[in-house]
Amino acid sequence: MHPFRKAVESGDLDAVAALLADDVVFTSPVTFKPYPGKAITAAILRGVLRVFEDFTYIREIANPDGRDHAFVFTATVAGKQLQGCDFLHFDDDGKIDEFTVMVRPLSAAQALSESMGAQFEQIAREAAEQ
Repeated sequence: MHPFRKAVESGDLDAVAALLADDVVFTSPVTFKPYPGKAITAAILRGVLRVFEDFTYIREIANPDGRDHAFVFTATVAGKQLQGCDFLHFDDDGKIDEFTVMVRPLSAAQALSESMGAQFEQIAREAAEQ
């Protein structure tokens, strides 16, 4: 099992943050603007884990050189079932430098957007504290 998947599934958010490059760029499924930086990305991931229920990775796909991974997941947000995928790119040091999330269906993406919007003051505070 990939260390990222293991850290997420065990709820070890410190281990997840340790896998992020300082210059990581997080691309959200519900906002246009990407979020650059380790502090905001780690804070967003903590927020996501607060709003997701029944989160489960169901598939892991990797290219042969190990620099690109896709982690397919299911979860529930505000009563809506969603399917999604975390697309990760790893830099030369083995740190995540690109983190893109996609989710479906639209109703679940909307529920995720609303739930994360309610988290964003806390996310901004957490990012500023790092």
